[in-house]
Amino acid sequence: MNPYVTIVVIILSKIVLKKVEIALAYIRKKYTIKNDIKAYKFLIDEFNISMGEAQKWIDKKRVYLGGEILNAKNFVLKGKVEVIFFDPQSSGLKPIFETEDFAVFDKPSGVLVHPNKLSCEHSLNDDIKSLFGKDANVVHRIDKETSGLVLVSKYKKSEVKLKKLFEDRRVRKEYLALIDGSINKDLTINAKLKANLSDSLIRIKSHINADGQEAITAIEPLIYLADIDKTIIKAIPKTGRTHQIRVHMFHVKHKIVGDPIYGLNEFDVDKFLCGMMSVKERLELTGANRLMLHADFLSFQYDGKEYNIKSKMNFEELCSEYSSCG
Repeated sequence: MNPYVTIVVIILSKIVLKKVEIALAYIRKKYTIKNDIKAYKFLIDEFNISMGEAQKWIDKKRVYLGGEILNAKNFVLKGKVEVIFFDPQSSGLKPIFETEDFAVFDKPSGVLVHPNKLSCEHSLNDDIKSLFGKDANVVHRIDKETSGLVLVSKYKKSEVKLKKLFEDRRVRKEYLALIDGSINKDLTINAKLKANLSDSLIRIKSHINADGQEAITAIEPLIYLADIDKTIIKAIPKTGRTHQIRVHMFHVKHKIVGDPIYGLNEFDVDKFLCGMMSVKERLELTGANRLMLHADFLSFQYDGKEYNIKSKMNFEELCSEYSSCG
């Protein structure tokens, strides 16, 4: 594929066309259709997708006729047609573990699991679809800033089975984190979480709230770094709430180093989310230029076989780098 492609960039809710040298995952392709054809039939034939998938593309406003958004699958196409579609571009990231049905990736910090907007340059989803095809999918998510293990199904059938394991809490997940201060004994944090509170200026934030969902995290201290007064811990979430470990550690006054959301004031959080915070400023405000949270271990049974998968990253070594900078 030619890297010089016409793409769609969403800026302040306006669509503008721009030439760039990086091939983004979502591209916009133009067609001139001479003979009448129903929209769903055109999409099925051109992109080798199902009727249901064709309807999704139309529902997500990815098909245009004469510059206007199409909103019905039975609409007859003729003339100038444009389609926005996902064209995965691999970054070269490979799984660290693989079976016939699933694979496990060791995701770097800073990489989204799924594209969050049409202008997203790259996500883990690109590598997954490039390697295993359009039916491959992420079974669970970790934050963009969190590094570590992500379980991926290769087929729809294995996706259903693996997601059921997570729903039934039959997957053990262990995280490593570098946190402020000293923790010298095991503890269990049991504090309900609720997202999108009406009085919260930052919409993605989760909050401790008595009316929220059950959230339990077990904490085990591993190494205390006395020179910077920080502790490397193991965190084992018993539930799977948004930002659970991050919120719980902030709640007990031991926030995760490098967290640009929990522990900063609303102005600085907004500045970070808008991409206006420099690396130097973030380092000064949070103690690291990435969230020091890592998905280190997954354990589960699948089709009668037990799997225990550990990350290849040396998290202790990463923490020592920030210790020497402190």
